Amino acid sequence: MAKAVLLLSGGLDSATVGAIARDRGREIYALSFSYDQRHAVELEAARKVADHLKVVEHQIVAIPAGLFAGSSLLRPGQVDTHPVPKQRTNAAMAVGIPSTYVPARNMLFLSYAVAWAESLGAQEIFLGVNSVDYSGYPDCRPEFLNAFGNAANLGTKTGLDPTTRFKIVAPLLTKSKVEIVQWGNDLNVDFSLTHSCYDPQPDHWDCGIRYLACGTCDSCTIRLDAFRLAKLRDPVAYLPSLNLLGS
Repeated sequence: MAKAVLLLSGGLDSATVGAIARDRGREIYALSFSYDQRHAVELEAARKVADHLKVVEHQIVAIPAGLFAGSSLLRPGQVDTHPVPKQRTNAAMAVGIPSTYVPARNMLFLSYAVAWAESLGAQEIFLGVNSVDYSGYPDCRPEFLNAFGNAANLGTKTGLDPTTRFKIVAPLLTKSKVEIVQWGNDLNVDFSLTHSCYDPQPDHWDCGIRYLACGTCDSCTIRLDAFRLAKLRDPVAYLPSLNLLGS
Protein backbone atom coordinates (compact mmCIF):
# COMPACT_ATOMS: atom_id res chain seq x y z
CA MET A 1 0.00 0.00 0.00
CA ALA A 2 1.44 3.37 -1.05
CA LYS A 3 2.06 5.96 1.65
CA ALA A 4 0.64 9.48 1.36
CA VAL A 5 0.85 12.61 3.50
CA LEU A 6 -2.45 14.40 4.09
CA LEU A 7 -2.62 18.06 5.12
CA LEU A 8 -5.47 17.88 7.63
CA SER A 9 -7.09 21.03 9.00
CA GLY A 10 -10.16 19.35 10.43
CA GLY A 11 -12.40 21.08 7.92
CA LEU A 12 -14.88 19.68 5.45
CA ASP A 13 -12.48 19.81 2.50
CA SER A 14 -9.49 18.11 4.11
CA ALA A 15 -11.73 15.43 5.63
CA THR A 16 -13.15 14.70 2.18
CA VAL A 17 -9.69 14.58 0.63
CA GLY A 18 -8.61 12.16 3.36
CA ALA A 19 -11.55 9.93 2.47
CA ILE A 20 -10.55 10.14 -1.20
CA ALA A 21 -6.98 9.10 -0.36
CA ARG A 22 -8.32 6.23 1.73
CA ASP A 23 -10.66 5.19 -1.09
CA ARG A 24 -7.66 5.11 -3.43
CA GLY A 25 -5.95 2.67 -1.11
CA ARG A 26 -3.38 5.02 0.36
CA GLU A 27 -1.74 4.56 3.76
CA ILE A 28 -2.39 7.98 5.28
CA TYR A 29 -0.03 10.06 7.40
CA ALA A 30 -1.88 13.18 8.54
CA LEU A 31 -0.21 16.51 9.24
CA SER A 32 -1.87 19.41 11.09
CA PHE A 33 -0.53 22.72 12.41
CA SER A 34 -0.84 24.84 15.51
CA TYR A 35 0.02 28.36 14.36
CA ASP A 36 -1.59 30.58 16.98
CA GLN A 37 -4.90 30.41 15.15
CA ARG A 38 -7.82 32.13 16.84
CA HIS A 39 -9.27 28.90 18.24
CA ALA A 40 -8.18 25.35 19.05
CA VAL A 41 -11.43 23.86 17.77
CA GLU A 42 -9.97 23.04 14.38
CA LEU A 43 -7.17 20.97 15.94
CA GLU A 44 -9.70 19.05 18.01
CA ALA A 45 -11.62 18.42 14.79
CA ALA A 46 -8.43 17.33 13.03
CA ARG A 47 -7.76 14.74 15.74
CA LYS A 48 -11.30 13.37 15.43
CA VAL A 49 -11.14 13.24 11.64
CA ALA A 50 -7.74 11.52 11.79
CA ASP A 51 -9.25 8.83 14.01
CA HIS A 52 -12.24 8.54 11.68
CA LEU A 53 -9.92 8.04 8.69
CA LYS A 54 -7.83 5.54 10.64
CA VAL A 55 -4.59 7.25 9.67
CA VAL A 56 -1.31 5.52 10.45
CA GLU A 57 0.09 8.57 12.22
CA HIS A 58 -1.08 12.10 12.96
CA GLN A 59 1.51 14.81 13.59
CA ILE A 60 0.64 18.30 14.86
CA VAL A 61 3.42 20.78 14.13
CA ALA A 62 3.72 23.83 16.39
CA ILE A 63 4.58 26.97 14.43
CA PRO A 64 6.11 29.66 16.69
CA ALA A 65 3.62 32.26 17.89
CA GLY A 66 4.06 35.55 16.11
CA LEU A 67 5.44 34.10 12.88
CA PHE A 68 2.19 35.00 11.12
CA ALA A 69 0.47 38.38 11.42
CA GLY A 70 -2.18 40.47 9.73
CA SER A 71 -4.84 37.77 9.43
CA SER A 72 -8.27 37.57 11.05
CA LEU A 73 -7.72 33.83 11.55
CA LEU A 74 -5.07 34.51 14.17
CA ARG A 75 -5.69 34.59 17.90
CA PRO A 76 -7.41 37.81 19.05
CA GLY A 77 -4.87 40.18 20.54
CA GLN A 78 -2.24 39.46 17.92
CA VAL A 79 -0.63 42.50 16.34
CA ASP A 80 -2.57 43.57 13.24
CA THR A 81 -5.33 41.02 13.80
CA HIS A 82 -8.47 41.94 11.86
CA PRO A 83 -12.08 41.05 12.64
CA VAL A 84 -13.54 38.05 10.84
CA PRO A 85 -15.75 39.27 7.96
CA LYS A 86 -19.42 38.38 8.39
CA GLN A 87 -22.63 38.37 6.35
CA ARG A 88 -20.91 38.89 3.02
CA THR A 89 -22.65 38.14 -0.24
CA ASN A 90 -21.24 35.72 -2.80
CA ALA A 91 -20.36 38.70 -4.97
CA ALA A 92 -18.40 40.32 -2.14
CA MET A 93 -16.57 37.08 -1.37
CA ALA A 94 -15.55 36.77 -5.02
CA VAL A 95 -13.57 40.03 -4.99
CA GLY A 96 -10.05 40.47 -3.63
CA ILE A 97 -8.05 38.61 -1.00
CA PRO A 98 -9.97 38.32 2.30
CA SER A 99 -8.59 39.22 5.71
CA THR A 100 -8.67 35.48 6.55
CA TYR A 101 -5.64 34.97 4.29
CA VAL A 102 -2.64 33.86 6.37
CA PRO A 103 0.71 34.90 4.82
CA ALA A 104 2.21 32.06 2.73
CA ARG A 105 0.51 29.47 4.96
CA ASN A 106 0.06 26.77 2.33
CA MET A 107 3.62 27.23 1.10
CA LEU A 108 4.94 26.62 4.61
CA PHE A 109 2.59 23.71 5.30
CA LEU A 110 3.44 22.02 2.01
CA SER A 111 7.16 22.38 2.77
CA TYR A 112 6.67 20.47 6.01
CA ALA A 113 4.61 17.90 4.14
CA VAL A 114 7.33 17.36 1.54
CA ALA A 115 9.97 16.92 4.24
CA TRP A 116 7.86 14.35 6.07
CA ALA A 117 6.91 12.58 2.84
CA GLU A 118 10.55 12.23 1.85
CA SER A 119 11.39 10.87 5.29
CA LEU A 120 8.54 8.35 5.05
CA GLY A 121 9.28 7.31 1.49
CA ALA A 122 5.93 8.75 0.34
CA GLN A 123 5.52 10.46 -3.02
CA GLU A 124 1.99 11.90 -2.80
CA ILE A 125 0.81 14.86 -0.75
CA PHE A 126 -2.97 15.25 -0.55
CA LEU A 127 -4.57 18.57 0.34
CA GLY A 128 -8.03 20.10 0.19
CA VAL A 129 -7.44 23.41 -1.56
CA ASN A 130 -10.21 24.68 -3.80
CA SER A 131 -10.00 27.48 -6.35
CA VAL A 132 -13.69 27.76 -7.26
CA ASP A 133 -15.67 28.89 -4.21
CA TYR A 134 -14.96 32.58 -3.58
CA SER A 135 -11.77 31.93 -1.64
CA GLY A 136 -9.54 34.60 -3.15
CA TYR A 137 -6.47 32.87 -1.67
CA PRO A 138 -3.42 33.04 -3.97
CA ASP A 139 -2.03 29.81 -2.49
CA CYS A 140 -5.12 27.83 -3.56
CA ARG A 141 -4.56 28.34 -7.30
CA PRO A 142 -3.46 25.63 -9.76
CA GLU A 143 -0.53 27.83 -10.79
CA PHE A 144 0.81 27.84 -7.25
CA LEU A 145 0.41 24.09 -6.76
CA ASN A 146 2.13 23.33 -10.07
CA ALA A 147 4.99 25.69 -9.24
CA PHE A 148 5.38 24.26 -5.74
CA GLY A 149 5.40 20.70 -7.09
CA ASN A 150 8.16 21.65 -9.52
CA ALA A 151 10.16 23.27 -6.72
CA ALA A 152 9.73 20.21 -4.48
CA ASN A 153 11.06 17.95 -7.21
CA LEU A 154 13.96 20.28 -7.97
CA GLY A 155 15.01 20.65 -4.34
CA THR A 156 14.83 17.11 -2.97
CA LYS A 157 16.64 13.81 -3.40
CA THR A 158 13.31 12.13 -4.07
CA GLY A 159 12.45 14.59 -6.82
CA LEU A 160 15.76 14.13 -8.62
CA ASP A 161 14.96 10.46 -9.19
CA PRO A 162 12.51 10.23 -12.13
CA THR A 163 10.98 7.09 -10.60
CA THR A 164 10.12 8.73 -7.27
CA ARG A 165 8.92 12.24 -8.05
CA PHE A 166 6.55 14.06 -5.69
CA LYS A 167 2.97 14.61 -6.71
CA ILE A 168 0.78 17.30 -5.16
CA VAL A 169 -2.72 15.80 -5.19
CA ALA A 170 -5.59 18.31 -4.96
CA PRO A 171 -8.71 16.45 -6.13
CA LEU A 172 -11.08 19.24 -5.03
CA LEU A 173 -9.25 22.03 -6.84
CA THR A 174 -11.90 22.63 -9.51
CA LYS A 175 -14.92 21.31 -7.61
CA SER A 176 -17.73 23.48 -6.27
CA LYS A 177 -18.49 23.25 -2.56
CA VAL A 178 -21.72 21.37 -3.23
CA GLU A 179 -19.79 18.82 -5.32
CA ILE A 180 -17.34 18.42 -2.44
CA VAL A 181 -20.16 17.81 0.04
CA GLN A 182 -21.73 15.25 -2.30
CA TRP A 183 -18.39 13.48 -2.84
CA GLY A 184 -17.69 13.35 0.87
CA ASN A 185 -21.18 12.05 1.55
CA ASP A 186 -20.68 9.31 -1.04
CA LEU A 187 -17.47 8.30 0.76
CA ASN A 188 -19.23 8.25 4.16
CA VAL A 189 -17.34 11.19 5.64
CA ASP A 190 -18.67 11.94 9.11
CA PHE A 191 -19.22 15.67 8.65
CA SER A 192 -20.24 16.03 12.29
CA LEU A 193 -16.55 15.70 13.18
CA THR A 194 -15.47 18.56 10.93
CA HIS A 195 -15.10 22.24 11.71
CA SER A 196 -15.32 25.06 9.16
CA CYS A 197 -16.27 28.22 11.06
CA TYR A 198 -13.76 31.09 11.17
CA ASP A 199 -15.24 32.52 14.38
CA PRO A 200 -16.81 29.82 16.62
CA GLN A 201 -18.64 31.05 19.70
CA PRO A 202 -18.51 29.44 23.17
CA ASP A 203 -21.67 27.80 24.46
CA HIS A 204 -21.83 26.91 28.16
CA TRP A 205 -23.82 23.79 28.96
CA ASP A 206 -24.00 21.06 31.61
CA CYS A 207 -20.97 19.15 30.33
CA GLY A 208 -18.74 22.23 30.04
CA ILE A 209 -18.08 24.46 27.05
CA ARG A 210 -18.58 23.64 23.42
CA TYR A 211 -18.10 25.91 20.44
CA LEU A 212 -20.86 26.68 17.98
CA ALA A 213 -20.36 27.73 14.38
CA CYS A 214 -21.28 31.39 13.87
CA GLY A 215 -23.23 30.73 10.66
CA THR A 216 -22.35 34.11 9.10
CA CYS A 217 -18.61 34.09 8.29
CA ASP A 218 -17.56 33.34 4.71
CA SER A 219 -16.77 29.71 5.46
CA CYS A 220 -20.08 29.05 7.25
CA THR A 221 -22.02 30.81 4.49
CA ILE A 222 -20.43 28.68 1.76
CA ARG A 223 -20.81 25.49 3.80
CA LEU A 224 -24.48 26.07 4.61
CA ASP A 225 -25.28 26.88 0.99
CA ALA A 226 -23.51 23.71 -0.16
CA PHE A 227 -25.46 21.43 2.19
CA ARG A 228 -28.70 23.14 1.21
CA LEU A 229 -28.01 22.68 -2.51
CA ALA A 230 -26.95 19.07 -1.93
CA LYS A 231 -30.21 18.51 -0.02
CA LEU A 232 -28.26 17.15 2.93
CA ARG A 233 -28.34 18.03 6.63
CA ASP A 234 -25.26 19.77 8.00
CA PRO A 235 -24.71 17.98 11.33
CA VAL A 236 -22.52 20.59 13.03
CA ALA A 237 -24.00 22.88 15.69
CA TYR A 238 -24.61 26.53 14.82
CA LEU A 239 -25.63 29.42 17.04
CA PRO A 240 -29.32 28.91 17.98
CA SER A 241 -30.50 31.89 15.94
CA LEU A 242 -28.75 30.46 12.86
CA ASN A 243 -29.16 26.75 13.42
CA LEU A 244 -30.20 26.13 9.83
CA LEU A 245 -28.44 22.77 9.47
CA GLY A 246 -28.31 23.10 5.72
CA SER A 247 -32.06 23.39 5.31
